[in-house]
Amino acid sequence: MAKIEPRPVTAIVLAGGLARRFKGEDKGLLELAHRPLAGWVADGLRGHAAEIVISANRNLLGYARLGHTVVPDHLPDYPGPLAGLLSAARTAQQEWLLTVPCDAPFLPLDLVMHLHDHARNASVRLARAADETGTHFAIMLVHRDLMDDLAEYVQRGGRRVQDWQNGHPCETVYFGNDPYAFLNVNTPEDLKTAERVAHRYPR
Repeated sequence: MAKIEPRPVTAIVLAGGLARRFKGEDKGLLELAHRPLAGWVADGLRGHAAEIVISANRNLLGYARLGHTVVPDHLPDYPGPLAGLLSAARTAQQEWLLTVPCDAPFLPLDLVMHLHDHARNASVRLARAADETGTHFAIMLVHRDLMDDLAEYVQRGGRRVQDWQNGHPCETVYFGNDPYAFLNVNTPEDLKTAERVAHRYPR
């Protein structure tokens, strides 16, 4: 079996939201099969991305126990995933930046490789994931050269990931037919579904 070579990517696990559907609980620290959701995501990225950081605004010590650098937003009032990306980019050591939500525990293990290789082969600085359910705009790979443009967009009040992406050449990369690969644990019912299938996804 060929050895996996980590791509020059800083993977940013986005855990800075308010999780209103979980009554304000810190979603990334909710347990799935006795492990925090954010831990599932980070473990799936280990060895595939050269660096992993966690974007979080609460319970920073809890996230630090996962063994990765934790970066809070530098912008106030929880302005969303783009703010998390901008804050993490300040400390990221790699050329490429990948954002993934903390509530998607079963992401494909080849996510980093395929997004990075597609972006490089197509000579674009932005790529995002898709499957049969649609495009997952928040799961995106961005070259750090786009950070100044992103900062301007956010400073103008921009918050929608898709709207910002639409202003740039972008690859949309399709990933297989696994119905749970991009499952987002947005509700208690989603967490029950994830518990039922977690044994299929060794991390």
